[in-house]
Amino acid sequence: MLECIVTKFGGSSLASDEQFRKVRSILELEPTRRYLVPSAPGKRFDGDDKVTDLLYVCYNLASTGKPIAEPFGKIRERYLSIARGLHLKIDIERELDQVEAGIRIGKGRDWCASRGEYLCGLLMADYLGWRFVDAAEGIVFHDDGRLSDSKTQEKLSRLLSDGQSAVIPGFYGAKENGEVCTFSRGGSDITGALVSRAVGADVYENWTDVSGFLMADPRIIDGPAEISSITYKELRELSHMGASVLHEDAMFPVHRAGIPTNIRNTNKPYHPGTMISRNAPQEVSVPTITGIAGHKGYTVINIEKNMMNSEVGFGRKVLAVLEEYGISFEHMPTGIDSMCVVVKSDSLIPHQEEVIRRIEELVDGQGSVSVMDQLAIIATVGRGMVHNCGTAARLFSAMSRARINVRMIDQGSSELSIIVGVNESDFEATIHAIYHEFVG
Repeated sequence: MLECIVTKFGGSSLASDEQFRKVRSILELEPTRRYLVPSAPGKRFDGDDKVTDLLYVCYNLASTGKPIAEPFGKIRERYLSIARGLHLKIDIERELDQVEAGIRIGKGRDWCASRGEYLCGLLMADYLGWRFVDAAEGIVFHDDGRLSDSKTQEKLSRLLSDGQSAVIPGFYGAKENGEVCTFSRGGSDITGALVSRAVGADVYENWTDVSGFLMADPRIIDGPAEISSITYKELRELSHMGASVLHEDAMFPVHRAGIPTNIRNTNKPYHPGTMISRNAPQEVSVPTITGIAGHKGYTVINIEKNMMNSEVGFGRKVLAVLEEYGISFEHMPTGIDSMCVVVKSDSLIPHQEEVIRRIEELVDGQGSVSVMDQLAIIATVGRGMVHNCGTAARLFSAMSRARINVRMIDQGSSELSIIVGVNESDFEATIHAIYHEFVG
């Protein structure tokens, strides 16, 4: 029996007083849902504003000496509307006045952005009658903006050790000097994972406006199949390639702690969603593939050099050039006398001429360096591929029938994914071909 569940609710789940009521009804369905991590209110309808976006607008205006009355008026009305609709006792007007004053006097960008979650947390704590715990008291950042993982674990665990039901706002924490610092957008997912680890939760529930993960992008595949279960390793592969229901950094705290994550839909609370776990669940039959995801906008640097395999440290020297210019590599297929380095085009373009010149110096006339751009990378991911013979043959046969030329192939040592590079113009057709080969 589950003893402790941490719930995180996204912006669409908290966009109005009606959505707040849905959240409370979900919490009441399961008494062990004792911790809640809210995002800032999102859009109520197409064309509406997200509160966080409005806060960034206010910050930008204030930092250039321009008035913020109009955008902050929209923020004020959002919170007042929720408070009125729920008949809350909290003096949210006073809190809003303090936030507006802080923006006007030049509080930092992160502080301004974090107030969306902070105010939403105050409203939700009042509505539920739960304790409010300011995330700045428990989530610790280093001076350079990186999360201090060990100190966060220590402080959050201590703050929440009494087991009392609590609301902890997402998205932000603070440095040792008290300066508020935020995660990247979508970072409330990370807060929920950190809280889950701190309290030793049985499950981390991430509530949003979709019923879990889909096997492919619905903008490309019409009505793709749902994923009922997935491992953290599979999700890491898919998230990196564009599957964006969950912030990819939110996986690490719960993965290491062995806590499963359940992606659920606030508007369909009885749908089981997608369960993410450290190890594959015991299933009668595991599908060959779990999902397909990809991105456009890659460049391949092709390097050929005679006797490359016998030159100790050549690969390190190539990567050192990229490191010098702040460029990370995505994939690196190799041959006896050749290697390909796949990078994101937008990171290479500002330095391309210098990078290629430096690598040509390393080749030293013993080969060639060429660049192949406008590449799309697609990952086909699935734990079932390890045990199903002929998976690669089926994948490349499907691409061949669709007359798609493969420009790059790579497979990780885990055998969880097969990665192909194709022309950007073949991106959608490749996903169609692979999906219909394995899913139908």
